[in-house]
Amino acid sequence: MALIVQKYGGSSVADAESIKRVAKRIVDTRRGGHDVVVAVSAMGDTTDELLDLAAQVAPIPAPRELDLLLSSGERISMALLAMAIHSMGFEARSFTGSQAGMMTDGTHGAARIVDVEPSRVREALDEGAIVIVAGFQGINRDSQDITTLGRGGSDTTAVALAAALGADVCEIYSDVDGVFTADPRVVPRARKLSHVSSEEMLELAANGAKVLYIRAVEYARRHGVRIHARSTFSSSEGTWVLGGARLAELAAEGDQMEEPIVAGVATDLSQAKITIIGVPDIPGKAAEIFKIVAKSGANVDMIVQNVSAAATGRTDISFTLPKTDAAAALRALAAEQADVGFESLVHDDQIGKLSVVGAGMRSHSGVSATLFEALSAAGVNIEMISTSEIRISVVVRGDELVEAARVVHTAYGLDGGDDATVYAGSGR
Repeated sequence: MALIVQKYGGSSVADAESIKRVAKRIVDTRRGGHDVVVAVSAMGDTTDELLDLAAQVAPIPAPRELDLLLSSGERISMALLAMAIHSMGFEARSFTGSQAGMMTDGTHGAARIVDVEPSRVREALDEGAIVIVAGFQGINRDSQDITTLGRGGSDTTAVALAAALGADVCEIYSDVDGVFTADPRVVPRARKLSHVSSEEMLELAANGAKVLYIRAVEYARRHGVRIHARSTFSSSEGTWVLGGARLAELAAEGDQMEEPIVAGVATDLSQAKITIIGVPDIPGKAAEIFKIVAKSGANVDMIVQNVSAAATGRTDISFTLPKTDAAAALRALAAEQADVGFESLVHDDQIGKLSVVGAGMRSHSGVSATLFEALSAAGVNIEMISTSEIRISVVVRGDELVEAARVVHTAYGLDGGDDATVYAGSGR
């Protein structure tokens, strides 16, 4: 008997029929002789609807009360799912994040899990029950306030439960069949990967891939949790996210899994670019600028500094950040313009980021050339470039991102024979 943790996203439990379909899958797993713990998201667009409602009654909702409001979405879906399982003749018990022992820090809206104390979950499992846990939420031990985990919180809940319970696998269900070589909504000929390294998955998730969230992948890698990304709407094998140790074991067992040169292409339209024009090119100015940006709470991604003009001794610095962080960063920089001594600020929110990821980049030449040649042939101009050991990212115009992704995907030989299936349309 295995212990399996499953996570179902909002599109998987969008309505009553969907909840019953998920309940049947959970019951089938239990009939197979396995213990089952389920982390569930709010139904469909419930969280967005609650956010809209909060904005109607308060322009800036109090963070503590907003977390209480948002946590109700998962409580609704967990209770309905438990009811559906009961109707099929199986014992199910639902728990909120706090009841399941999800201990977090005190950061409302983006709390981090600091400990998991799943005593009530273990007790329910020992008594033969299927356990349903509200994802996306926990409780701060000091204040006893309910907190929410932010984007991808239900994925992180599932992985954290799997780690604390010593689960054999954590199955993450969404509306696609697994991890693809690109988002199938952007690149229809994307191919499903049978496996991907946790290292590659971290880079893909960090650069726009939506099937798994970076915090969940990071937590799984740190705690040795095996993730199986699957579809709620089919029974086909999904994608295994494997750590380096497991990949080495498979190689030792004779599994001929050579690392692909490129595992996938990720796209991201959620970023903006800020250019600081006329920065004095002297030591310490970049440090001043990014201290100001950091204090605004903005999360900087790519940075490019131009060569200074000999005549003026000044340079331009560009960086990307989430669109939602741009306004605060611009205000902070403008307030310090006189002290820093730059000339002006330019904000551009019509960019797109394209990233090519693959562990095989370490040992193969020509990966960069293929990317640049494909974009050049398509007439796509590159505005910024950033690299890591297994990733190359470029910034292009936002309205050219889809075409760029498709030509690059083809250039690396990643296209499949048929269009990928997307069952519900939202990716979650």
